[in-house]
Amino acid sequence: MGEFAKVDMVLLFDTYSLESQDLLTSFRRAGYDCPAAVIGEDGFLPEDVMSVYGFFLGNYKGEKGVPGKPRYFNQITVPDYWEISGNNSMGKVHDLWRERGRIFYTEPKHKRLVKVVDWYDEKGVVRSSDHYNRYGALYARTTFNAKGQKVNKSYFSAAGREIIVENYVTGDIILNEDGAVHFFPNKTEFVCYFLERTGLGRGRLFYNSLSTPFFVSNRLAGGEKRDILFWQEPVGDAIPGNMQIILKEQAGRTARVMVQKRQSYDRLLQLGVSPDKVQRLGYLYPFAKENGHKHEALICTNSDRIEKCRELVEALPKMHFHIAAITEMSSKLMAMGSYDNVSLYPGVKMDILDELFMTCDYYLDINHESEIVSAVRRAFLHNHLIYAFRETLHNREYVAEEHIYPAADTDGMISGIRAAMAKADAADAELEKQREAAFAETAERYGQF
Repeated sequence: MGEFAKVDMVLLFDTYSLESQDLLTSFRRAGYDCPAAVIGEDGFLPEDVMSVYGFFLGNYKGEKGVPGKPRYFNQITVPDYWEISGNNSMGKVHDLWRERGRIFYTEPKHKRLVKVVDWYDEKGVVRSSDHYNRYGALYARTTFNAKGQKVNKSYFSAAGREIIVENYVTGDIILNEDGAVHFFPNKTEFVCYFLERTGLGRGRLFYNSLSTPFFVSNRLAGGEKRDILFWQEPVGDAIPGNMQIILKEQAGRTARVMVQKRQSYDRLLQLGVSPDKVQRLGYLYPFAKENGHKHEALICTNSDRIEKCRELVEALPKMHFHIAAITEMSSKLMAMGSYDNVSLYPGVKMDILDELFMTCDYYLDINHESEIVSAVRRAFLHNHLIYAFRETLHNREYVAEEHIYPAADTDGMISGIRAAMAKADAADAELEKQREAAFAETAERYGQF
């Protein structure tokens, strides 16, 4: 277990969520070479992101007996005569007619790479979960009681040796390290030990959760207030309790709160928080391309319920509509192919979909049912000008309020799109509203740290 050089700052995340990734990407794009550590191990962290638990497990890469790549869903070990089946959502394990296991994939799910396998008892209650990592190794196992409640989780080295045991009932953690046994009464103490072992505890702590990372910040030595909370969650009817501690300047080391979502920032101000106490700071998004002002619009859907599709197609003959689905299309949707300005992509391949995101400059979030392929975020990152109906909106974070219409006001959406199509300057102005709504930042704003 090597030591890390002393650093000025470290990013500490509860989980490697999309928001955590965006924050890390923003700092890296702004020129910071700061380390990042994640408490919630999921087995598929990038190589340049540390795992608090994984640090003590050693290196799986190149270890004898470890596959070296994620397991495909049918590569898990099962008893003789048990059957493994799967689709693009999940896999299942059957013993004749009885389901004995369920396989959960890592993203993107259509690749069917194993992340977790739940095993059921005779009554159909989950009794254990096997956790696999990106090297195909079984790195952890969670056990459950007869009621299906978590009891403990064991973490294993690449050689299969039990290194960490976390007790979910008592909250304590036992670490077997280099022949010594360490006992930690809670996760906070365990994370503090990790920061001590790596030398990262000597730097400033930037974190995005008011649970364990906040407790760690308060637990670390040093009276200087230099840590920062990056708030990325919604705000309800009251200011979160631990945030109030920071705002009242009662936190041990945390001095500032940076709010990274517009609705959360506005809500905190509505709840009476002084603008002097919180600052807004979005993300340095990794945009894939500039908007080329092409009259090409993309719609991603897995159903034929596309709100006002025919009306939009007929009212905007100069716009070419590309409608893509990762499943087959119904006869109702296939009939839209009779329009000259419509192209259909049933069962679209991912490489074709990638090309569509690069080709199109508009995205219409007008499909009912669930969102597919994180389409709205992808459209935003490809600088598509996004329009949505209020009834079909999947991700408000990336859509300007001015571009969201009630379905009853289809004419309003048509007029808005026509205005953007008419002049490049008008489209650019609407794109700026969209970026502002998503708190898109510049590198200069990140220079304050």
